[in-house]
Amino acid sequence: MAEAYCVKCKAKKEMQDVKEVTSKNGRPMLKGTCPTCGGKLNLFIKKS
Repeated sequence: MAEAYCVKCKAKKEMQDVKEVTSKNGRPMLKGTCPTCGGKLNLFIKKS
């Protein structure tokens, strides 16, 4: 799975409930939640 930095926990965490979406400016990204605190995690990915 994907790892992203959680601002609330101040550490890299495995993302839960991952969805692949496109940002407003057209960049692909993954959105998910932190397993510890439930905060939102975002991770930009390469176009494939």
